[in-house]
Amino acid sequence: MKLYVYEHCPFCIRARMIFGLKKVPHELNVIMEGDAETPTRMVGRKVVPILQKEEGVYMPESMDIVHYVDQLDGAPVIKGECDPLIDAWCKDNTRTVFNLAIPRFTRADFKELSTPAAREAYTQREIKAFGDLEALMANSQTYIDTLVDELGKIEAYLRARNAIGITDFYLFPVLNSLTIVKDFPYPDALSGYLEHVATSCHVPLFTDKAL
Repeated sequence: MKLYVYEHCPFCIRARMIFGLKKVPHELNVIMEGDAETPTRMVGRKVVPILQKEEGVYMPESMDIVHYVDQLDGAPVIKGECDPLIDAWCKDNTRTVFNLAIPRFTRADFKELSTPAAREAYTQREIKAFGDLEALMANSQTYIDTLVDELGKIEAYLRARNAIGITDFYLFPVLNSLTIVKDFPYPDALSGYLEHVATSCHVPLFTDKAL
């Protein structure tokens, strides 16, 4: 199987988690930002992640990919619904996380941004979605302070070190985006959670690219 991703994309991190968790062999391919032709040829629109199954059929949508890969061994573990508390927290705080992460993503060392044209295409896409990226960078401390307070609301979950379940496929990709923020003041519970999931699912944090 082949998985097509952007390295920075939270939805792609979600799809990568299940391959690592279930130790499913696959080929990881990075699509360049600005390349609309490749994903459109595969699934009819510009989207990632995309799974190419063994028979050559393409599948988009991150959670569809998660559930498909999870059931391949006949023993699925990603069941039920996301914890309501965590689901609400993500809905309330994802925009703040992205206000910190997106400006840094546009500047960071990701394979999908390895040409000037690709980086420019991505930057312009995010300006349309988030507005003035320089202003977001300048306001970083406000977003950091807000998130440090908000993380206290889910501290018990972060500390629990549960076996990886469906809730983590919603929470971890959001929190992982914070690792692109250099010197983010990680509470102990968050640091431990990130390492727990990253290690369990064999997915990278962005700490080596932090800005």
